[in-house]
Amino acid sequence: MSTAQGARARARTEVTAAIKEEARRHLAKEGAAKLSLRAVARDLGMVSSALYRYFPSRDELLTALIIDAYDSLGEAAEQARDAAADSAPVARWTAVCEAVRGWALAHPHEYALIYGSPVPGYAAPQTTVPAAARVGLVLIGIVRDAREHGGLSELPLPAGLRPEAERMAADLAPELPPESVAALAAAWAQLFGLVSFELFGQFNNVVEDREAFFRHAAMGLAQGVGLR
Repeated sequence: MSTAQGARARARTEVTAAIKEEARRHLAKEGAAKLSLRAVARDLGMVSSALYRYFPSRDELLTALIIDAYDSLGEAAEQARDAAADSAPVARWTAVCEAVRGWALAHPHEYALIYGSPVPGYAAPQTTVPAAARVGLVLIGIVRDAREHGGLSELPLPAGLRPEAERMAADLAPELPPESVAALAAAWAQLFGLVSFELFGQFNNVVEDREAFFRHAAMGLAQGVGLR
């Protein structure tokens, strides 16, 4: 790459980052449904035609923001897992869950973008899936490691659910028993339900010591997936 090409690439990277940062400010003020490329361009001092060279549509900008948010959350979960690598599986699981909660509290508008109300007229493309899967893969990895070292309990599974559990296991974690994968799917949903209830106000006037409550709930989820 020539010097001129390198400079253009750096300039494009810097402008792209500035556009996304301004868009996040708009998310915080008005929400994803009102995100406007023209408004972002105006506040950056750009003509809208220039911004369209970076993001041809609102949906492409939203997709970039969604991927960034999922990646940031996934990185937080992976760092928590790695920091607790020498701990027991339940401790690793709890550390990851607490990292998810901590990230959400520190980035409420980005959390709302990926786990809040759907944006009218927007359908997330398949390109968001790898980033969205990162937290789930961390949790699956903890359960897989526990099973390999004899630290996973057998779980009951209703006969009527077995076909669906077997399908999920084949798609998501073929090395784990269907019982564990069904429990993981439920725990994944419950984890983000707990975080969303706290972030969106459903725990107001109900739960006061939310950190202690969340830790207790996260340990319950660990037991629910069979971690000893």
